[in-house]
Amino acid sequence: MALVVMCGQPCSGKSTAAIRLSEALQSACATGGDQRLAIRIIDESSLHLGRNQSYADMVAEKNLRGVLRSQVDRSLSKDSIVIVDSLNNIKGYRYELWCLARASGIRYCVVFCDTEVDQCREWNDKRREIGELAYDTNIFEDLARRFERPDSRNRWDSPLFELFPSRDDSERTSTVIEEAVSYLTKKVDSKTRDVKVLQPTIATQTAVKTEANTLYEMDKATQEVINAIVEAQSSGFGATVNKVTIGPDLPSINIARAVGLPELRSLRRTFIKLAGQYSLSGPPPPTDSVSAKRMFIDYLNREFASS
Repeated sequence: MALVVMCGQPCSGKSTAAIRLSEALQSACATGGDQRLAIRIIDESSLHLGRNQSYADMVAEKNLRGVLRSQVDRSLSKDSIVIVDSLNNIKGYRYELWCLARASGIRYCVVFCDTEVDQCREWNDKRREIGELAYDTNIFEDLARRFERPDSRNRWDSPLFELFPSRDDSERTSTVIEEAVSYLTKKVDSKTRDVKVLQPTIATQTAVKTEANTLYEMDKATQEVINAIVEAQSSGFGATVNKVTIGPDLPSINIARAVGLPELRSLRRTFIKLAGQYSLSGPPPPTDSVSAKRMFIDYLNREFASS
């Protein structure tokens, strides 16, 4: 149903805000009667990843983003709200998360904890003093320096809900969270203008799910055509076979030269791939063997004629 991207400097209050948002969403779902909606927070700790180890260097940080992104991708659905409680400090990475939401056809928003770096540094030091999880000083300073502030003018940073944990009282903070909850749970119809549900495009849309029988018939039919060509060429005892007939209701395959099995297999793989891509914007692949064979034979005739 929705993807929420928490964003902010290290130790800026993101995790506290994520928990409060999750609680508010659960309360709204309970009172609104939508008991099926699942609320999930994905963060480093839920994946058993340490903060300092995950940001020790660029390789570790890249791996962390990849793990988080994969977990988000697996968790998105029409019946869940996923909250990504991490730094999400790179705008390019927020764009990748936005693309995941668009591919899933769900809502998306960014919750930004706008806390001054000095306050974040103070909170981090206090955590270390009392034995709580904290960033090492060098890692904290590096992350703070590289932080890329969200901008609501960017589609991957919009809509943007801004919290100010260091200076706002709880009532004001709750108001912002309530606005986010309203955006995430509001019922939408054709007249709704203040809530945007992202729509998948051909570039982000996953392959159309065809029935198992369709894929089976396509695979079986093309293999039978390949077997017929190989058998016809083998029975020619070295002579060039100019025409191969598959069946009474199918066109003949015109071959002007010997075609080896590796080339035939390559043509078959390319045809199946093209058929799948075409089905994204056009009719689905044929569901019967005869139609699949006819389409494959037409493809082979065009390829052989041009070679």
